[in-house]
Amino acid sequence: MAEPLGAPDEIGLYVHWPYCARICPYCDFNVVRARKGGRDERDGRSALARAIVADLEAQAARIGRRRLTSVFFGGGTPSLMDSDWAGEILAAAARVFEPAADLEVTLEANPTDAEAGRFAAFAAAGVNRLSLGVQSLDDAALAFLGRNHGATEARRAAEVAARIFPRLSIDLIYARPGQTPAAWRAELGEALALGAEHVSAYQLTIEAGTAFDRAVQRGRWSAPDPDVAAALYEATQDVLEDAGLGAYEVSNHASGLEAQSRHNLIYWRGGDYLGVGPGAHGRLTDARGQRWATLTPARIADYLRRVETAGCGLAERTSLTPREAALERLLMGLRTVEGVPLAELAPLALHPATVEALVKGGLLMRPAGRLVATRRGRAVLDRITLDLAASADAG
Repeated sequence: MAEPLGAPDEIGLYVHWPYCARICPYCDFNVVRARKGGRDERDGRSALARAIVADLEAQAARIGRRRLTSVFFGGGTPSLMDSDWAGEILAAAARVFEPAADLEVTLEANPTDAEAGRFAAFAAAGVNRLSLGVQSLDDAALAFLGRNHGATEARRAAEVAARIFPRLSIDLIYARPGQTPAAWRAELGEALALGAEHVSAYQLTIEAGTAFDRAVQRGRWSAPDPDVAAALYEATQDVLEDAGLGAYEVSNHASGLEAQSRHNLIYWRGGDYLGVGPGAHGRLTDARGQRWATLTPARIADYLRRVETAGCGLAERTSLTPREAALERLLMGLRTVEGVPLAELAPLALHPATVEALVKGGLLMRPAGRLVATRRGRAVLDRITLDLAASADAG
Protein backbone atom coordinates (compact mmCIF):
# COMPACT_ATOMS: atom_id res chain seq x y z
CA MET A 1 0.00 0.00 0.00
CA ALA A 2 1.22 3.51 -0.76
CA GLU A 3 2.39 5.76 2.05
CA PRO A 4 -0.17 8.36 3.27
CA LEU A 5 -0.47 11.38 1.04
CA GLY A 6 0.20 14.53 3.05
CA ALA A 7 0.11 15.03 6.80
CA PRO A 8 -3.50 14.89 8.05
CA ASP A 9 -2.60 16.95 11.12
CA GLU A 10 -1.45 19.90 8.96
CA ILE A 11 -3.40 21.98 6.50
CA GLY A 12 -3.18 24.99 4.23
CA LEU A 13 -5.97 27.40 3.35
CA TYR A 14 -6.65 28.81 -0.11
CA VAL A 15 -8.99 31.82 -0.35
CA HIS A 16 -10.24 32.71 -3.83
CA TRP A 17 -11.19 36.35 -4.46
CA PRO A 18 -12.46 36.47 -8.06
CA TYR A 19 -12.58 40.22 -8.76
CA CYS A 20 -10.10 41.83 -11.15
CA ALA A 21 -9.82 45.42 -12.37
CA ARG A 22 -9.11 44.02 -15.84
CA ILE A 23 -9.23 40.49 -17.30
CA CYS A 24 -5.83 39.61 -18.76
CA PRO A 25 -6.02 38.06 -22.25
CA TYR A 26 -3.96 35.01 -21.23
CA CYS A 27 -5.96 34.23 -18.06
CA ASP A 28 -8.29 31.23 -17.77
CA PHE A 29 -8.83 31.46 -14.01
CA ASN A 30 -12.23 31.91 -12.39
CA VAL A 31 -12.35 35.71 -12.44
CA VAL A 32 -14.85 38.52 -13.02
CA ARG A 33 -14.27 42.16 -13.80
CA ALA A 34 -14.85 44.41 -10.81
CA ARG A 35 -17.25 47.21 -11.53
CA LYS A 36 -16.62 50.64 -10.06
CA GLY A 37 -20.05 50.75 -8.53
CA GLY A 38 -21.35 52.41 -5.42
CA ARG A 39 -22.79 51.03 -2.25
CA ASP A 40 -24.51 48.04 -3.90
CA GLU A 41 -21.23 46.86 -5.38
CA ARG A 42 -19.43 47.16 -2.06
CA ASP A 43 -22.30 45.41 -0.29
CA GLY A 44 -22.00 42.54 -2.77
CA ARG A 45 -18.31 42.11 -2.07
CA SER A 46 -18.90 42.39 1.65
CA ALA A 47 -21.47 39.59 1.33
CA LEU A 48 -18.85 37.47 -0.43
CA ALA A 49 -16.34 38.07 2.36
CA ARG A 50 -18.93 37.04 4.96
CA ALA A 51 -19.79 33.93 2.94
CA ILE A 52 -16.11 32.97 2.78
CA VAL A 53 -15.87 33.21 6.58
CA ALA A 54 -19.01 31.09 6.99
CA ASP A 55 -17.76 28.52 4.47
CA LEU A 56 -14.39 28.34 6.19
CA GLU A 57 -16.01 27.72 9.57
CA ALA A 58 -18.36 25.07 8.15
CA GLN A 59 -15.69 23.16 6.24
CA ALA A 60 -13.32 23.27 9.22
CA ALA A 61 -16.03 21.83 11.48
CA ARG A 62 -16.19 18.80 9.17
CA ILE A 63 -12.48 17.99 9.32
CA GLY A 64 -11.56 18.99 12.86
CA ARG A 65 -8.92 21.27 14.28
CA ARG A 66 -5.59 21.05 12.48
CA ARG A 67 -2.32 22.92 12.47
CA LEU A 68 -2.55 25.73 9.89
CA THR A 69 0.77 26.22 8.09
CA SER A 70 -0.17 28.60 5.27
CA VAL A 71 -2.90 30.87 3.95
CA PHE A 72 -2.95 32.00 0.34
CA PHE A 73 -5.21 34.78 -0.92
CA GLY A 74 -5.41 34.23 -4.68
CA GLY A 75 -7.70 35.15 -7.51
CA GLY A 76 -8.55 37.24 -9.21
CA THR A 77 -6.87 40.13 -7.48
CA PRO A 78 -7.25 39.78 -3.72
CA SER A 79 -5.40 43.04 -3.12
CA LEU A 80 -8.60 44.70 -4.38
CA MET A 81 -10.53 43.45 -1.36
CA ASP A 82 -10.92 45.53 1.77
CA SER A 83 -8.01 44.73 4.08
CA ASP A 84 -10.49 44.45 6.97
CA TRP A 85 -12.11 41.53 5.17
CA ALA A 86 -8.74 39.81 4.86
CA GLY A 87 -8.26 40.36 8.59
CA GLU A 88 -11.67 38.83 9.34
CA ILE A 89 -10.89 35.76 7.24
CA LEU A 90 -7.54 35.33 8.99
CA ALA A 91 -9.20 35.73 12.39
CA ALA A 92 -11.69 33.02 11.47
CA ALA A 93 -8.88 30.73 10.33
CA ALA A 94 -7.15 31.26 13.68
CA ARG A 95 -10.36 30.32 15.50
CA VAL A 96 -11.00 27.06 13.66
CA PHE A 97 -7.38 25.93 13.23
CA GLU A 98 -4.19 26.09 15.26
CA PRO A 99 -1.96 28.62 13.46
CA ALA A 100 1.70 27.65 13.20
CA ALA A 101 4.10 30.01 14.93
CA ASP A 102 5.64 30.72 11.53
CA LEU A 103 2.34 30.83 9.62
CA GLU A 104 2.86 32.01 6.04
CA VAL A 105 0.15 34.36 4.77
CA THR A 106 0.48 35.24 1.07
CA LEU A 107 -1.50 37.83 -0.85
CA GLU A 108 -1.45 38.19 -4.64
CA ALA A 109 -1.29 41.80 -5.84
CA ASN A 110 -0.76 43.81 -8.99
CA PRO A 111 1.80 46.63 -8.97
CA THR A 112 -0.58 49.51 -9.61
CA ASP A 113 -0.08 52.62 -7.52
CA ALA A 114 -3.58 52.19 -6.08
CA GLU A 115 -2.85 48.69 -4.83
CA ALA A 116 0.61 49.62 -3.51
CA GLY A 117 -1.09 52.25 -1.38
CA ARG A 118 -2.96 49.46 0.39
CA PHE A 119 0.03 47.24 1.22
CA ALA A 120 0.52 48.54 4.77
CA ALA A 121 -3.12 47.81 5.65
CA PHE A 122 -2.80 44.21 4.46
CA ALA A 123 0.40 43.77 6.45
CA ALA A 124 -1.44 45.06 9.53
CA ALA A 125 -4.20 42.51 8.81
CA GLY A 126 -1.68 39.66 9.00
CA VAL A 127 -0.25 39.25 5.49
CA ASN A 128 3.50 38.58 5.67
CA ARG A 129 4.29 37.53 2.09
CA LEU A 130 3.37 39.44 -1.07
CA SER A 131 3.22 37.83 -4.49
CA LEU A 132 3.53 40.72 -6.93
CA GLY A 133 2.34 40.26 -10.52
CA VAL A 134 5.08 42.25 -12.24
CA GLN A 135 4.94 40.01 -15.37
CA SER A 136 7.40 42.22 -17.30
CA LEU A 137 9.57 45.30 -16.99
CA ASP A 138 9.00 46.30 -20.60
CA ASP A 139 6.10 48.69 -21.26
CA ALA A 140 5.37 47.29 -24.72
CA ALA A 141 5.27 43.76 -23.33
CA LEU A 142 2.97 44.85 -20.52
CA ALA A 143 0.60 46.40 -23.05
CA PHE A 144 0.63 43.19 -25.08
CA LEU A 145 -0.14 41.18 -21.92
CA GLY A 146 -3.09 43.45 -21.20
CA ARG A 147 -1.71 44.64 -17.87
CA ASN A 148 -2.99 47.81 -16.22
CA HIS A 149 0.41 48.93 -14.92
CA GLY A 150 3.68 50.12 -16.43
CA ALA A 151 7.27 49.19 -15.70
CA THR A 152 7.80 52.28 -13.55
CA GLU A 153 4.79 51.38 -11.41
CA ALA A 154 6.12 47.83 -11.05
CA ARG A 155 9.48 49.02 -9.78
CA ARG A 156 7.81 51.45 -7.40
CA ALA A 157 5.42 48.81 -6.04
CA ALA A 158 8.24 46.32 -5.50
CA GLU A 159 10.20 48.95 -3.56
CA VAL A 160 7.19 49.67 -1.34
CA ALA A 161 6.46 45.95 -0.84
CA ALA A 162 10.05 45.18 0.13
CA ARG A 163 9.83 47.77 2.91
CA ILE A 164 6.50 46.52 4.25
CA PHE A 165 6.46 42.74 3.92
CA PRO A 166 9.03 40.32 5.36
CA ARG A 167 8.87 38.25 2.17
CA LEU A 168 8.43 39.29 -1.45
CA SER A 169 7.87 37.21 -4.57
CA ILE A 170 7.49 38.49 -8.11
CA ASP A 171 5.83 36.84 -11.10
CA LEU A 172 7.23 37.16 -14.62
CA ILE A 173 6.02 35.88 -18.00
CA TYR A 174 8.40 34.93 -20.81
CA ALA A 175 8.21 33.34 -24.27
CA ARG A 176 6.32 36.34 -25.57
CA PRO A 177 6.18 36.80 -29.36
CA GLY A 178 9.51 37.99 -30.74
CA GLN A 179 11.32 37.71 -27.40
CA THR A 180 14.98 36.68 -27.67
CA PRO A 181 17.12 34.96 -25.02
CA ALA A 182 19.42 38.00 -24.88
CA ALA A 183 16.54 40.40 -24.24
CA TRP A 184 15.08 38.04 -21.65
CA ARG A 185 18.40 37.78 -19.83
CA ALA A 186 18.59 41.56 -19.64
CA GLU A 187 15.02 41.79 -18.35
CA LEU A 188 15.71 39.15 -15.71
CA GLY A 189 18.69 41.21 -14.59
CA GLU A 190 16.43 44.22 -14.11
CA ALA A 191 13.92 42.08 -12.21
CA LEU A 192 16.59 40.80 -9.87
CA ALA A 193 17.42 44.39 -8.97
CA LEU A 194 13.95 44.63 -7.39
CA GLY A 195 15.30 42.57 -4.50
CA ALA A 196 12.70 39.80 -4.33
CA GLU A 197 13.75 36.60 -2.57
CA HIS A 198 11.45 34.52 -4.79
CA VAL A 199 10.80 34.65 -8.54
CA SER A 200 8.09 32.74 -10.39
CA ALA A 201 8.93 32.79 -14.10
CA TYR A 202 6.16 31.29 -16.21
CA GLN A 203 6.30 30.46 -19.89
CA LEU A 204 3.38 32.05 -21.71
CA THR A 205 0.86 29.37 -22.56
CA ILE A 206 -2.18 29.72 -24.79
CA GLU A 207 -5.13 28.51 -22.75
CA ALA A 208 -8.30 27.45 -24.55
CA GLY A 209 -11.07 30.02 -24.54
CA THR A 210 -8.90 33.01 -23.67
CA ALA A 211 -8.51 36.16 -25.74
CA PHE A 212 -4.98 35.06 -26.64
CA ASP A 213 -6.33 31.72 -27.86
CA ARG A 214 -8.74 33.52 -30.17
CA ALA A 215 -5.98 35.84 -31.42
CA VAL A 216 -3.68 32.92 -32.25
CA GLN A 217 -6.47 31.05 -34.01
CA ARG A 218 -7.08 34.15 -36.14
CA GLY A 219 -3.40 34.27 -37.05
CA ARG A 220 -2.67 37.60 -35.36
CA TRP A 221 0.45 36.19 -33.74
CA SER A 222 1.93 32.86 -32.72
CA ALA A 223 3.82 31.49 -29.76
CA PRO A 224 7.59 30.96 -30.17
CA ASP A 225 8.70 27.69 -31.67
CA PRO A 226 9.85 24.97 -29.24
CA ASP A 227 13.57 25.64 -29.77
CA VAL A 228 13.22 29.33 -28.88
CA ALA A 229 11.04 28.46 -25.88
CA ALA A 230 13.66 25.96 -24.72
CA ALA A 231 16.41 28.57 -25.06
CA LEU A 232 14.36 31.04 -23.02
CA TYR A 233 13.79 28.39 -20.35
CA GLU A 234 17.52 27.68 -20.12
CA ALA A 235 18.24 31.41 -19.91
CA THR A 236 15.82 31.63 -17.00
CA GLN A 237 17.57 28.85 -15.13
CA ASP A 238 21.06 30.24 -15.77
CA VAL A 239 20.37 33.85 -14.80
CA LEU A 240 18.34 33.12 -11.67
CA GLU A 241 20.60 30.36 -10.40
CA ASP A 242 23.70 32.48 -10.97
CA ALA A 243 22.02 35.17 -8.85
CA GLY A 244 21.50 32.71 -6.00
CA LEU A 245 17.83 31.93 -6.66
CA GLY A 246 17.87 28.19 -7.14
CA ALA A 247 15.07 26.38 -8.94
CA TYR A 248 13.03 24.26 -6.55
CA GLU A 249 10.18 23.74 -9.03
CA VAL A 250 9.80 24.05 -12.80
CA SER A 251 8.88 27.74 -12.71
CA ASN A 252 9.83 28.79 -9.19
CA HIS A 253 13.14 30.02 -7.82
CA ALA A 254 14.05 31.02 -4.27
CA SER A 255 17.08 32.35 -2.43
CA GLY A 256 16.90 29.50 0.10
CA LEU A 257 14.57 27.12 1.92
CA GLU A 258 12.92 29.89 3.93
CA ALA A 259 12.14 31.82 0.75
CA GLN A 260 10.29 28.94 -0.90
CA SER A 261 6.51 29.19 -1.11
CA ARG A 262 5.24 27.03 1.72
CA HIS A 263 1.73 27.08 0.33
CA ASN A 264 2.67 25.95 -3.16
CA LEU A 265 4.78 23.18 -1.65
CA ILE A 266 1.59 21.82 -0.09
CA TYR A 267 0.21 21.35 -3.61
CA TRP A 268 3.39 19.87 -5.03
CA ARG A 269 3.93 17.51 -2.07
CA GLY A 270 0.39 16.19 -2.01
CA GLY A 271 -0.53 17.88 1.26
CA ASP A 272 -3.94 18.91 2.52
CA TYR A 273 -5.52 22.27 1.80
CA LEU A 274 -8.99 23.66 2.25
CA GLY A 275 -10.42 25.87 -0.51
CA VAL A 276 -12.96 28.65 0.08
CA GLY A 277 -14.39 31.28 -2.23
CA PRO A 278 -16.03 30.88 -5.67
CA GLY A 279 -14.54 28.03 -7.70
CA ALA A 280 -11.97 27.07 -5.05
CA HIS A 281 -10.50 23.57 -5.12
CA GLY A 282 -9.37 21.64 -2.06
CA ARG A 283 -7.63 18.36 -1.25
CA LEU A 284 -8.22 16.66 2.10
CA THR A 285 -7.11 13.39 3.68
CA ASP A 286 -9.37 11.84 6.30
CA ALA A 287 -8.39 9.78 9.34
CA ARG A 288 -8.60 6.58 7.28
CA GLY A 289 -6.15 7.90 4.71
CA GLN A 290 -8.85 8.48 2.10
CA ARG A 291 -8.04 11.36 -0.24
CA TRP A 292 -10.87 13.76 -1.17
CA ALA A 293 -11.15 16.42 -3.88
CA THR A 294 -13.46 19.36 -3.11
CA LEU A 295 -14.86 22.16 -5.25
CA THR A 296 -17.09 25.16 -4.62
CA PRO A 297 -19.48 26.75 -7.18
CA ALA A 298 -17.66 28.95 -9.68
CA ARG A 299 -20.27 31.71 -10.05
CA ILE A 300 -20.35 34.20 -7.21
CA ALA A 301 -24.16 34.14 -6.97
CA ASP A 302 -24.19 30.34 -6.87
CA TYR A 303 -21.50 30.30 -4.19
CA LEU A 304 -23.41 32.79 -2.02
CA ARG A 305 -26.61 30.79 -2.45
CA ARG A 306 -24.84 27.54 -1.59
CA VAL A 307 -23.39 28.93 1.62
CA GLU A 308 -26.71 30.47 2.59
CA THR A 309 -28.86 27.38 1.92
CA ALA A 310 -26.47 24.55 2.78
CA GLY A 311 -24.34 26.32 5.39
CA CYS A 312 -21.22 25.29 3.49
CA GLY A 313 -19.80 26.26 0.08
CA LEU A 314 -18.93 22.79 -1.13
CA ALA A 315 -20.62 21.81 -4.38
CA GLU A 316 -18.54 18.68 -4.99
CA ARG A 317 -16.75 16.25 -2.69
CA THR A 318 -15.19 13.38 -4.59
CA SER A 319 -13.23 10.48 -3.19
CA LEU A 320 -10.08 9.74 -5.15
CA THR A 321 -9.03 6.17 -5.80
CA PRO A 322 -5.46 5.29 -4.76
CA ARG A 323 -4.55 5.32 -8.45
CA GLU A 324 -6.07 8.78 -9.01
CA ALA A 325 -4.33 10.16 -5.94
CA ALA A 326 -1.02 8.66 -7.02
CA LEU A 327 -1.38 10.14 -10.51
CA GLU A 328 -1.91 13.60 -8.99
CA ARG A 329 1.16 13.03 -6.85
CA LEU A 330 3.18 12.14 -9.94
CA LEU A 331 2.02 15.13 -11.98
CA MET A 332 2.60 17.63 -9.18
CA GLY A 333 5.62 16.12 -7.46
CA LEU A 334 7.78 15.73 -10.55
CA ARG A 335 7.62 19.51 -10.95
CA THR A 336 9.90 19.87 -7.92
CA VAL A 337 13.61 19.21 -7.61
CA GLU A 338 12.89 16.82 -4.72
CA GLY A 339 10.62 14.62 -6.83
CA VAL A 340 8.29 11.97 -5.42
CA PRO A 341 8.88 8.93 -3.17
CA LEU A 342 8.41 5.85 -5.33
CA ALA A 343 6.27 4.31 -2.57
CA GLU A 344 3.64 6.99 -3.14
CA LEU A 345 3.46 6.02 -6.82
CA ALA A 346 2.95 2.30 -6.15
CA PRO A 347 -0.77 2.31 -7.12
CA LEU A 348 0.23 3.37 -10.64
CA ALA A 349 2.36 0.29 -11.24
CA LEU A 350 4.63 2.27 -13.57
CA HIS A 351 6.17 0.07 -16.25
CA PRO A 352 9.83 -0.50 -15.29
CA ALA A 353 10.99 -0.34 -18.91
CA THR A 354 9.48 3.15 -19.37
CA VAL A 355 11.09 4.44 -16.18
CA GLU A 356 14.43 2.88 -17.10
CA ALA A 357 14.38 4.44 -20.59
CA LEU A 358 13.75 7.91 -19.09
CA VAL A 359 16.56 7.39 -16.59
CA LYS A 360 18.99 6.27 -19.29
CA GLY A 361 17.92 9.23 -21.41
CA GLY A 362 18.99 11.61 -18.64
CA LEU A 363 15.46 12.86 -17.95
CA LEU A 364 14.81 11.08 -14.64
CA MET A 365 16.84 10.00 -11.62
CA ARG A 366 16.07 7.52 -8.81
CA PRO A 367 18.00 8.71 -5.75
CA ALA A 368 17.19 7.05 -2.42
CA GLY A 369 13.84 5.61 -3.38
CA ARG A 370 12.56 8.72 -5.12
CA LEU A 371 11.66 9.55 -8.71
CA VAL A 372 13.17 12.93 -9.67
CA ALA A 373 13.19 14.84 -12.94
CA THR A 374 16.59 16.16 -13.95
CA ARG A 375 17.04 19.74 -15.13
CA ARG A 376 16.79 18.44 -18.69
CA GLY A 377 13.72 16.49 -17.69
CA ARG A 378 11.96 19.45 -16.12
CA ALA A 379 12.34 21.29 -19.42
CA VAL A 380 10.22 18.59 -21.14
CA LEU A 381 8.08 17.58 -18.18
CA ASP A 382 4.85 17.32 -20.16
CA ARG A 383 6.41 14.64 -22.33
CA ILE A 384 7.75 12.72 -19.32
CA THR A 385 4.47 12.70 -17.41
CA LEU A 386 2.58 11.63 -20.53
CA ASP A 387 4.97 8.73 -21.02
CA LEU A 388 4.73 7.68 -17.38
CA ALA A 389 0.95 8.00 -17.29
CA ALA A 390 0.68 5.94 -20.48
CA SER A 391 2.89 3.25 -18.95
CA ALA A 392 0.60 3.18 -15.91
CA ASP A 393 -2.48 2.88 -18.13
CA ALA A 394 -0.83 0.07 -20.09
CA GLY A 395 -0.18 -1.75 -16.84
